[in-house]
Amino acid sequence: MPNQRLKSARRIVVKVGSNVLTAADGLNLEAVEMLSAQISTLVDHGLEVLFVSSGAMAAGLRKMGMQRRPEEVPQRQALAAMGQSSLMKAYETAFARHGKKVAQILLTGEDLNSRKRYLNARNALNTLLDWQVVPIINENDTVMVEEIKLGDNDNLSAMITLLMDADFLINLTDIDGLYDKDPRRHPDAALIPRVENFKKSIERFAGDIPGALGRGGMLSKIKAAKKITAAGVPMIIARGTQPDILSRLFSGECCGTYFVPRAKRLNSRKCWIAYTLTPKGTLQLDDGAAEAVLHHGKSLLPSGIVAVEGEFGVGAPAALASREGGTIGIGLVNYSAKDIRLIMGSKSGQIKERLGTKPYDEVIHRDNLVITEAC
Repeated sequence: MPNQRLKSARRIVVKVGSNVLTAADGLNLEAVEMLSAQISTLVDHGLEVLFVSSGAMAAGLRKMGMQRRPEEVPQRQALAAMGQSSLMKAYETAFARHGKKVAQILLTGEDLNSRKRYLNARNALNTLLDWQVVPIINENDTVMVEEIKLGDNDNLSAMITLLMDADFLINLTDIDGLYDKDPRRHPDAALIPRVENFKKSIERFAGDIPGALGRGGMLSKIKAAKKITAAGVPMIIARGTQPDILSRLFSGECCGTYFVPRAKRLNSRKCWIAYTLTPKGTLQLDDGAAEAVLHHGKSLLPSGIVAVEGEFGVGAPAALASREGGTIGIGLVNYSAKDIRLIMGSKSGQIKERLGTKPYDEVIHRDNLVITEAC
């Protein structure tokens, strides 16, 4: 099945982690050359490739002779700025050997939370792909603060996959895939070749396999896989240091761990709502409302809301929670948190009586609501 999905793919995202791209004396130029050559071959065969590359901060660390990432945010930002220039210079040189041009794209969470900036980023990336330029994408660590950070490049690669309606995400790391325990410490660790659902044991396995240089370990890769497979897109985790790993995958060889996608694919706008936006608050639903939105495709009416957490305005993303407290979805609200508190528990016909106006019957229309419980 992964072989068929790869063969039919027209647009893919390749993500490579810091541990693949760094050597004791700086950037692993051999890895840079190898990946550039393989991606160039895929482009020559008509594939559109978006390349999410870690390594900037790790390269900066090596430049400064530092052994680990500092705790202070300004120092991390400075290291990322130093390392990003080295990273792009290496890629530009390597891709040029194969007749390919590259472009640097640096993003923050703020860029992807704004619908206008989200669409602008997509338009720019589509233009680069039309020109057969390889976009090399990273988080803008130099200006990153808690409020706008994406978290890690595993999450960024999932967001780019959804942003660009890509057909496949290949996540390259320094081990062969997801194991039942850390293979670097346990010789008897067994590779898990296929994941069809995300049982608690999967996250437990992943939590025991940390990263070294990068922010994300195996757990962040599992979270990325949950996002995109829930949206109907498959993902593979494989070892990026294997010779010709991308070529081997596309030739049909089974490598790494394959994450099976949900059968029905979400459209681009619903992907943005569900997996890119950060909820500004939470609406707690009664059992009837939870059943209606989960299983009957209904909009969320004020009568089914029993509590509101947070302060937010009209159009903001809000999480939907069941009485047990579990998140079941996310949607864009038609009313502010203040007004929802005034109308919650009431019927739609009572909205005007309570607010003096009634622009909408629904607190969240079904078109602006995405169920995420299965994730």
